[in-house]
Amino acid sequence: MLYREAGQFRTSYAEDQQIFPIRQDRIAITAFLLVAFIAVPLVANEYWLKAILIPFLIFSLAALGLNILTGYAGQLSLGTAGFMAVGAFAAYNFELRLEWMPILLSWILGGLAAALVGILFGLPSLRIKGFYLAVATLAAQFFIVWALTKFPWFSNYSSSGVITAGKIEILGYVFDSPIEKYLLVLTIVVLMALAAKNMVRSETGRAWMAVRDMDVAAEVVGIRMMHTKLLAFAVSSFYCGVAGALYAYAYIGTVEPEGFNLDLSFRILFMIIIGGVGSILGSFLGAAFIILFPIFLNAYADPFAHALGIDLPPGMTSNLELMIFGALIIFFLAVEPHGLARLWQIAKEKLRLWPFPH
Repeated sequence: MLYREAGQFRTSYAEDQQIFPIRQDRIAITAFLLVAFIAVPLVANEYWLKAILIPFLIFSLAALGLNILTGYAGQLSLGTAGFMAVGAFAAYNFELRLEWMPILLSWILGGLAAALVGILFGLPSLRIKGFYLAVATLAAQFFIVWALTKFPWFSNYSSSGVITAGKIEILGYVFDSPIEKYLLVLTIVVLMALAAKNMVRSETGRAWMAVRDMDVAAEVVGIRMMHTKLLAFAVSSFYCGVAGALYAYAYIGTVEPEGFNLDLSFRILFMIIIGGVGSILGSFLGAAFIILFPIFLNAYADPFAHALGIDLPPGMTSNLELMIFGALIIFFLAVEPHGLARLWQIAKEKLRLWPFPH
């Protein structure tokens, strides 16, 4: 009843092509951003900011990068964590070697370095696809971690290969507290998410989706395969590289190559499977689920088991987490391949027609 677009007339192409053409969507997004920018810093404690909200935003950005490549362009990738590592270590070296460089520029250059590596490892996509391409990107994951470990120059000749990110200073202002880091990361993620939303609606995004749906037909109608696929790898890796720089500077502070292992790549892949493949919103929903569900499980699994008269053995909670994740992935792949984002879309469609049957 509240979610109706009756009476909302669009009289120009600009109005028809808005990111959020329905007034209720614009109001909801504005309210959500006001809550995120104003209310959350006022009520959230240090634990929520440092351990939940900041990693949620960073992993949402990484999942968004993977979703551009896999969800919109149809190119499978298992090297997301490797591209994040390139962004983190490149930003660290730009800051270390060029002391005059602004921190934001070093993060952008870190993303560009990841984009170049992504293009390099995206070249096999011109010849192979599907499972074989996933294996090629898996090789990228292992090669990047090996290179960062093998060549000590990347870690400034640290004996352990660990790097310590410097302070975040922008225009003379140091972002030191969790609230300040949260607001900085939130601003970057919102801007990049809006850019991605516009990108997938553009000619470039339509070309990606055409390649995803049927690459032979896309090539027949004049879409350049090499340009389109490599651009998808570049943009995706750029997003992952910026996420890796934020991961090092705004979240962990001290990172090592092994921190960007294959397990992290799979976690980000699970985010887009559960949240929704080919959906900007799905990247955020999947990241929220993967971040919050283990916390919920650790807090309530034992009390719930005790209420049922069951004593969980030590370590069972972590195994239970993996079991539930596996079951959910199978469920979404079999029942709803477009994930939580599709369920949200169905709910909105029903609201638009309620109380009439759909």
